[in-house]
Amino acid sequence: MTSEHSLEQTRQQTRFDTLLVANRGEIACRVMRTARRMGLKTVAVYSDADANARHVREADEAVRIGPAAARDSYLDMSAVVGAAIRTGSGAIHPGYGFLSENGAFVEALDRAGITFVGPPASAIAAMGDKSSAKARMHAAGVPLVPGYHGDNQGDALLQAEADKIGYPVMLKASAGGGGKGMRVVESSETFQAALDGCRRESKAAFGDDRMLIEKYLVQPRHVEVQVFCDRHGSGVYLFERDCSVQRRHQKVLEEAPAPGMTPELRAAMGDAAVRAAQEINYIGAGTVEFLLDADGSFYFMEMNTRLQVEHPVTEMITGQDLVEWQLRVAMGESLPLSQSELTISGHSFEARLYAEDPEQDFLPATGTLTRFALDLEGAGLGSDQVRLDSGVESGDEVSMHYDPMLAKLIVHGVDRNAALATLNRALAALDVQGVVTNRAFLQRLSTHPGFRNLELDTRFIERNEATLFAPRQYRVEEYASAALIGLGQLAHECESDSPWDRHDGFRLNAPHTIRIALCDPDHAKDETSDRIVVVEGTRANGSAPWQLTFNGGQVDGQRLNASLQQLIGDAVAVTLDGHRQRLQARLVGDERNLVVLSDPAGETRLFWRRIDAIDHGHHEAESTLTAPMHGTVVTLLVAPNQAVEKGMPLMVMEAMKMEHTMTAPADGHVEAFHFGAGDTVGQGDVLLEFAADD
Repeated sequence: MTSEHSLEQTRQQTRFDTLLVANRGEIACRVMRTARRMGLKTVAVYSDADANARHVREADEAVRIGPAAARDSYLDMSAVVGAAIRTGSGAIHPGYGFLSENGAFVEALDRAGITFVGPPASAIAAMGDKSSAKARMHAAGVPLVPGYHGDNQGDALLQAEADKIGYPVMLKASAGGGGKGMRVVESSETFQAALDGCRRESKAAFGDDRMLIEKYLVQPRHVEVQVFCDRHGSGVYLFERDCSVQRRHQKVLEEAPAPGMTPELRAAMGDAAVRAAQEINYIGAGTVEFLLDADGSFYFMEMNTRLQVEHPVTEMITGQDLVEWQLRVAMGESLPLSQSELTISGHSFEARLYAEDPEQDFLPATGTLTRFALDLEGAGLGSDQVRLDSGVESGDEVSMHYDPMLAKLIVHGVDRNAALATLNRALAALDVQGVVTNRAFLQRLSTHPGFRNLELDTRFIERNEATLFAPRQYRVEEYASAALIGLGQLAHECESDSPWDRHDGFRLNAPHTIRIALCDPDHAKDETSDRIVVVEGTRANGSAPWQLTFNGGQVDGQRLNASLQQLIGDAVAVTLDGHRQRLQARLVGDERNLVVLSDPAGETRLFWRRIDAIDHGHHEAESTLTAPMHGTVVTLLVAPNQAVEKGMPLMVMEAMKMEHTMTAPADGHVEAFHFGAGDTVGQGDVLLEFAADD
């Protein structure tokens, strides 16, 4: 960095007392949290879709900047700058995404006299074009993957360069990011088709179809280094993060420090990252991304000229607040610590929670979050171990207009194994209802033997697809636990001072028995599925253990003595034949018929229905009988207006391969049946009109 440049940056030092956060969701909430702690006034901006969003609710002020579409709101530079001027904001923090790496936006702020909490426009431009960035990194002595980054973009030349490098190669959009315009080419014969596809994708996404080519490393790890530079020429690295677990070139799980790093390799990568930043006169927080090969060689990929989504794992192992560092550097202060003062403590993981369905090719999901909670107390965890950076709360709407990431779950432990155990326990304690998420998939990832055993590379999910998406085979313990939750729900709904008013299986001078059918949620309406298991629960009284008998599936004929104890929050203790286990247990859905069981080993979701004959004594004053479950009418056993006695069978239903007989609630007659044999009925449908004798 030249002394002239340093003087120029020093002249730009400024302090501010009001910060506008030009973003939304969890990063906006996270930035405002630090800003408030530093005594700054916070301003949010919002689109019509976010008028009631959490980041708006938490800000001191908020300004509408446009319609729901990002291009008309969060990407509208004039609207954002206008909001800053209107609220007297002396600085803007861009978060990540949207305008965070837009040099024209930084120049607009400079003209308006507003401080940008980030690097100068020149540094953004230097790293925004991947080809020129590679050339500058080569000049700075930063290792590069063998490849071609030249200006000659003729198809024949690119083909020749790829042949020279040797296949497989990676085609990448020169102006791109986020996985767009990227393809792996396995052979010379497939190169042209891949090039044409990348050009089209890059042109559509970035308005630029220039390509660069790199040698594709077969099993590399993605390791990135957090760097920080101030206006006075100082630069440090805050160690590294491993972000190898990705899907479609986007990160899913991150951890710090990177496993298996030697002090020598860490120092070499850190020094190279700082050189890369100082080569472009960088200021603020940045991330230099490397590919780390199995032999310990590392190669520069790119530099993200902003705060990264995964920055919290660095904060957890260093004890530093990187947003505070950003704000202090933006005010012209020197870096808070020197390189020798920075140390690593323990290990940290971050799991990205998305509103998406992994079983449907990660299709984004929308809807209302009926519940969003993290039960740390019930899981036996402390706030020093777990951090949830979220942009949503219970009752919030998940919009189709923006990135589907809801939150980031960050954990810390004394070492990798301890942190991983905490991550799995915390994921089990995270309760998200109303919208499909990848929470269970994150648990499958983090409990996968390959992940635990450090078999890490950027194709981890692809290589382990068969096991990560294998059909569930439920154990008898899982069926038993789900049955206990269902039985407990029935007992709760049917509490009464009089045993004669109960329909939980109570019988005078006899044990009471309830039969529940359990199945995978995907088979809940398939009455012929061989995955349905019937559990018969019997106990002598309300405080005695249940005797569970299992019929169907791989657990047919097994028996267990079982009991359930409610603990703190969503935590329960399930005891099966004397073996006690702690679980997080939730009943979800409008009918509370889906049991979700979570523990550090993963998640179990089982649909349950009661299928035994229910005592309808409580219907004596009523004139209708309703279906207790979804099913099919098998037969009608009496004719309309035929006299019947209490308890006499009236009709038979079938659900989950079991027959259910509806009986007369009192002496009287059926006035009318609303369904006939073969008809399908839903739970709660009125089956018949009944008239009791006076």
